[in-house]
Amino acid sequence: MRTAACLDRMAPYLFAQIDAKRDALRAQGADVISLGIGDPDTPTPPHIVEAMAAAIRKPENHRYPDYAGSLAYRTTCADWMRSRFGVEVDPEREVLALIGSKEGIAHLHTAFVDPGDWVLAPSIGYPVYSGGATLQSANTFFMPMREEDGFLADFAQVPADVLAKAKIMFLGYPNNPTGACATEGYFDTAIAFCLEHDLLLAHDNAYCDICFDGYRAPSILERPRAKECCIEFFSLSKSYNMTGWRIAFCCGNEAAVQALGMVKNNLDSGQFAAVQDAAIAALSGDQQCVADLCALYRRRRDLVVEALRAIGLSCDAPRATIYVWAKVPAGETSESFATKLLVRAHVIVTPGSGYGPGGEGYVRISLTTPDDRLLEAVRRIKETMA
Repeated sequence: MRTAACLDRMAPYLFAQIDAKRDALRAQGADVISLGIGDPDTPTPPHIVEAMAAAIRKPENHRYPDYAGSLAYRTTCADWMRSRFGVEVDPEREVLALIGSKEGIAHLHTAFVDPGDWVLAPSIGYPVYSGGATLQSANTFFMPMREEDGFLADFAQVPADVLAKAKIMFLGYPNNPTGACATEGYFDTAIAFCLEHDLLLAHDNAYCDICFDGYRAPSILERPRAKECCIEFFSLSKSYNMTGWRIAFCCGNEAAVQALGMVKNNLDSGQFAAVQDAAIAALSGDQQCVADLCALYRRRRDLVVEALRAIGLSCDAPRATIYVWAKVPAGETSESFATKLLVRAHVIVTPGSGYGPGGEGYVRISLTTPDDRLLEAVRRIKETMA
C-alpha cells in the first residue's frame, strides 16, 4: 500500500521519540529521569475530579455532544475571557470547544491552508505549527528568533514571495520552549502586519496562567483590532493539570472560529460532555489551585536554574511556562548533548533543534518532576560533564 506523499516529508514526532527511548532504557532496568515532556506530575485538583464524577453519571452526557461544545461550556469560556483578560467574545459564534489545543491548531491548517501555500511559524516553537502544514502538503517559513531579541519571532524577515502565498502566522507567548514573553507593542506590530498581508494570526496561549514574579500574561485579543485577524488557543492542560483530559477552546475572529468548526464538524464528534462539565468547574471555580501550581513551578524553576548555573550551563529564569531553556556546552549540539545525557546519565532532556531550526544549541528542561528527582537529574548531569 502507498501512504500519502505528505507523510514522506513528516519527521517523526519529537515527543513520541522521547517516550520510545525512555521505555527502552527502563525495559533494560535503568533508572531514567525524564525532564523531556511537559506533563504535570501532580494530580488534577479534587473539585474538578468530583465534578467529572457527577457529570459522568448524567444520562444526557452519554449521548453525542454538541459539535461546537456545549453552550454552557462555551459561555463559561467567554466568562473566563472577560474576567481574566477583559475580553468580550460571543459564546455562540466566537468560541469553539477543542479536544485539546493541539487538535485545534492542527485542524486550523485544514481550514485555511491549501497544497503549496505557506505557513509562518516561529523558528523555535511547538512542532504542530509546521507539522500541520506538512500534512496539508504546504510549506513552512520559520521566522527567525534570537536570544538577543528576547526570542520574539521576526516576521519582518519573511520574503515577499512567501508572504504572497502565506495564510497563517503562528505565535505563542509565553513561549514553549523558551519561556519568552511578548510585549503589548510586539502584539500590536504583529496584528498590523497580519492585517496588511491578509494573514490569520493564530496565537497559542497554552501557558498564560503559569506565570511567576508578578508577571501576568496577556491575551492577544486585548489589543486593538485583534478580532479582525486573530484566533487564540487556550488549554486547560497545564493550568489545571488536565493533560490527559483533552479539553481546550479557541476564540476570536468569527470567520476563523467558524471555519475551524466546519472542519471539526466533519472530522470529529466533539468532546465528551462530561469532560466539558469538569472544565466548567475548573474555569469557574476557585482559582487557588492555579496559584498553588505557579508557586510549585516557581520553586522548581529556581532550584533548576541555580543548579544548572552552578555546573556551568547558561540559562535564564523564565517568567512563565513550565520549562527552563538552557544552552548546551561548547562543542556540543542540541542532539549530541541530549544523547550524551540519555546514555551516560539516564536523564532525558529535549533537544532544542526539535522545536525548529532556531532551537539548535539549546535543550529544554521540563519542571514537571518532583524536586528530589530534579536535583538528582542535575547531579547526574554534573557528573557527565566532569
